[in-house]
Amino acid sequence: MVIHNKYRALFRRVVFLSLFAVSMIFVEACNVDLLGIFGSGDLAPRLEARDTFNFLTPDMRAPPSFGPEYSFIVLSDTHIEDGDAHGLEKLASVIDDAIKFVVITGDITQYGGRKDVQKFIDIANTLSDLTPGVLCYPVIGNHDIYFQNWPVWKELIGSSRYRIDTSDGGTTLFMLDSANAFFGAAQLDWLEEELRTANGHVFVFTHTNLFLGKGTSVVEVSQLTDIRERARIMSVLNGRVDAMFTGHVHQRIIKQIGGVHYITLEDYVKNKTYCRVSVSPSGIEWEFKTL
Repeated sequence: MVIHNKYRALFRRVVFLSLFAVSMIFVEACNVDLLGIFGSGDLAPRLEARDTFNFLTPDMRAPPSFGPEYSFIVLSDTHIEDGDAHGLEKLASVIDDAIKFVVITGDITQYGGRKDVQKFIDIANTLSDLTPGVLCYPVIGNHDIYFQNWPVWKELIGSSRYRIDTSDGGTTLFMLDSANAFFGAAQLDWLEEELRTANGHVFVFTHTNLFLGKGTSVVEVSQLTDIRERARIMSVLNGRVDAMFTGHVHQRIIKQIGGVHYITLEDYVKNKTYCRVSVSPSGIEWEFKTL
């Protein structure tokens, strides 16, 4: 009996240390609250609706026009918490006449609560008021659906996947839902079909990164869970898309494969980093800046 208890205590200690190590990987990877993971919700119900823009007023829903040369801003992982947007309100100060839109690639909020989703909408509306015509498009991230908060996103923002076409036919934008660290066959089927009618420059935005960065940091385990999905989406994007922008891993990772630029951004919440992308008939260029 003494021996049995001894090994039972040792077993409990090993299990505890293993769980602790795994939890530290998640926490380091994306500022994760483990309780939230189990309340995230499923992808399928979120994909039932698309192209619904509750966060836009009716006058903002008309197709935009960018022209042949323009710029846009991408940032990620703002993690708005308890109404604190970590200075995101200052974004309006860096927008000039060339900027046509802004995208935040997920984890806009820390826990997906109503107060913080509304804070994003308030900032987006202020941005549009200060710089008429410049809209801020949201992408859903894993933190945004914590604690079964998808209904909050659906009510206040709308769809978790959608498509934006410019009125001049020069650009198409796709926002994809990878908040559960996968896309699902139905969403990839939809994207493949939609790309057949995409026009001009095409950009894809989603939350979860496809690739690992350099080094051996534990944050690099956080990426798309199914490498077969990664292979498929790369095949779907090949030759049809200028660039795909992601976040989630809180690291800058840049790759070019098959003519597509895959750009993963650092987190805004700590680094205050954003990416300014410039588009012209000759191609695209980008630079990273600090707000």
